[in-house]
Amino acid sequence: MAATPSKSTQSFVSAVEAVGEYTLFIRDALMYLLKGRIHWRNTLQQLAFIGTDSLPIVLVTGLAVGMVFCLQVSGVMIKYGSASVVGGVTAMSLARELTPSFTAVVVAGRVGAAITAEIGSMKVTEQLDALTAMAVPPMYYLLLPRIISACIMLPLLTILALAIGLIGGTFVGVGSQGLVLTVFIDSIKSLLYIEDVLKALLKSAFFGFVIASIACFQGVNTGQGARGVGEATTRSVVTSLICIFVSNYFLSFILFNVLARK
Repeated sequence: MAATPSKSTQSFVSAVEAVGEYTLFIRDALMYLLKGRIHWRNTLQQLAFIGTDSLPIVLVTGLAVGMVFCLQVSGVMIKYGSASVVGGVTAMSLARELTPSFTAVVVAGRVGAAITAEIGSMKVTEQLDALTAMAVPPMYYLLLPRIISACIMLPLLTILALAIGLIGGTFVGVGSQGLVLTVFIDSIKSLLYIEDVLKALLKSAFFGFVIASIACFQGVNTGQGARGVGEATTRSVVTSLICIFVSNYFLSFILFNVLARK
């Protein structure tokens, strides 16, 4: 009699199968994209949902991050006589790491959960099957527009978060820590390069792809009933956050270390 696989073995096999299914899902999305099969009306609607509707919470997050980072850094740097570079260090940190990461986290919590819940509800109520029966592929009509929109809007949201973060950092540095405004701004101009911003936008576009693709994949593979939708939504957000933080290290290493040396 064959031995029953252990629970850890079953979990590992399930994880490998999920990775394989996700890879095939990404392949299908890229095939539709390369063939130009994009539902533009739904794409425009998702641009508004992902971008415009997320703007208030992204701006609040960016402002708070910029203010608290400058508050913590300026105290230490003033103490050790490096007040002249507080603005540049704040701007460089916000551009390279903080605003892309925190913007992605906020969007994953809001948009990723909403996409998974919406697609999952359509799966449970057999609306996806109805689309397939009418020869309308869900990838074309529902999924790809959300992935494209996230890849476009995340960089734009990151730019706005960076701008408001710098404003908040300047307010704290000058108004609270007593730094000179001209020195603060000159420091930003000296240490923040356009290449840093462009690389940060590239990271944001990748984060947008990760968030939307995982959310759509989990929605399509939702279990039965309301409990299945809730579990899929939880998996979507948790998986997206893990992928954001893990991939952020490798992207930062490649963009700001490996490529910077060439």
